[in-house]
Amino acid sequence: MEKSRLLILIVFLNPGILLASKKDTTVNFADAKTSFLKQQVLSLTLMATGGLLYIGDIKENIQPKFPSTSTSIDNILEYTPMVQMYAYDALGFKHKNTVWDQTKYLLISQLISAPTVQILKGITKVKRPDGSNNYSFPSGHTANAFTGATVLYHEFKDTEPLLAWSGYMVATTTGILRITNNEHWLPDVLVGAGIGIISANLVYHFEPLKNWQPFKTKNKDIAFTPLISPASVGLHVRF
Repeated sequence: MEKSRLLILIVFLNPGILLASKKDTTVNFADAKTSFLKQQVLSLTLMATGGLLYIGDIKENIQPKFPSTSTSIDNILEYTPMVQMYAYDALGFKHKNTVWDQTKYLLISQLISAPTVQILKGITKVKRPDGSNNYSFPSGHTANAFTGATVLYHEFKDTEPLLAWSGYMVATTTGILRITNNEHWLPDVLVGAGIGIISANLVYHFEPLKNWQPFKTKNKDIAFTPLISPASVGLHVRF
């Protein structure tokens, strides 16, 4: 379990500190660039560490150190940070952007992380620990979970720090379960986490489509209406 504890400690490091100064635009640009690069230390460290763990038989030697589990809850947990964000919105906690912008940035972040994961899987063609035909490197579940967790972090870090970090707890659990379920190697999870974090960080730094506001509303409140039928359960979101 030492590796699991190490993974948890790594994930809970602060992704970065945003700097602001309006006295000198030249200095501002340099400071902002430096700040953005500092934000990527965690994600780049995770990815670099994951790459190094593929040298020789390291990953095979690490895998038995983890306990064995058999659960499908990780298939739910990968989406939980996203659900957390909208739940916190609905409960009235103060957040950074409108729900429209939250959703927009979340989707763009996923459009970066998901194809990156699939491209790397196709290039590396690493077999999973359980020997299944699906490629292993990197972990898509983990990347998706950390993408959502990082969006959640950016939305609440200035107003509700505990809520902001809560997504990383879920994402970390997702990654660990991917290993203990024998679906992924440790480096798959580390690189997946790094991809998820850096994808959302890029979106929140550059804010693509920032001015695209088709709803033209500053209202940050949303309403949820349960949709229940004999065949399915859903949720209608109005904002």
